[in-house]
Amino acid sequence: MHEDSRLDAVQRRQLRVEEDPPAPEDDDGSRDTFCGNQRRGSVLRRGLPCPPRQVHPTGIGRFLAETAAATDGVGVPRFIEREFRDFLGCGALDRGFARVRCDTCRFERLVPFSCKARAVCPSCGGRRMAEQAAHLVDTVLPTVPVCQWVLTVPHRLRYRLAFDHALCRAVLGVFIRTVLGWYGRRGRRAGIPEGQSGTVTVVQRFGSGLELNVHFHTLGLDGVFAP
Repeated sequence: MHEDSRLDAVQRRQLRVEEDPPAPEDDDGSRDTFCGNQRRGSVLRRGLPCPPRQVHPTGIGRFLAETAAATDGVGVPRFIEREFRDFLGCGALDRGFARVRCDTCRFERLVPFSCKARAVCPSCGGRRMAEQAAHLVDTVLPTVPVCQWVLTVPHRLRYRLAFDHALCRAVLGVFIRTVLGWYGRRGRRAGIPEGQSGTVTVVQRFGSGLELNVHFHTLGLDGVFAP
């Protein structure tokens, strides 16, 4: 079977809805399929198109799709080329998918695999950002004021930090000790000689133009805890 025909068959299967039990008819004769696992009042109307998500229909995705075939990747590190090529296949059913089925209404949906890229994919990057933020708020950070600290380094050091992980950890360690030392001095001036604070750091490896720019975003508890 031709590749396009297989993909069409997969997409048609995604729209299939079981008819046992039959759904009630509306006044216009159409049928709606209600799912008991959905929120009350939500409706999945038969016949409506349900195409797979498109993560890069415009912008950088369209540019890469049009130019990838003519580019050999010479001049950039291999992991950068791999990230862009994985991004082009993000959300494509022909790259693999999971089949999800509702036990109540037996409606089925095919969920394509994501690329899990960390830099160029807005869908995967946004999901990872939301998950990490929820984890920090719900399970890590106490309900106290938080201050963000950002450390950037000179251009000549950014390339070293990008490929020398030991050096990157050492620079981060100096930065964290400096921040915690500042909080400790404030605590001692306030009469808390052994106060302790805490930090969480995210290492960002690119700038707003996707250029290599290793820098640190640190959330510091804006104060100290008394022992």
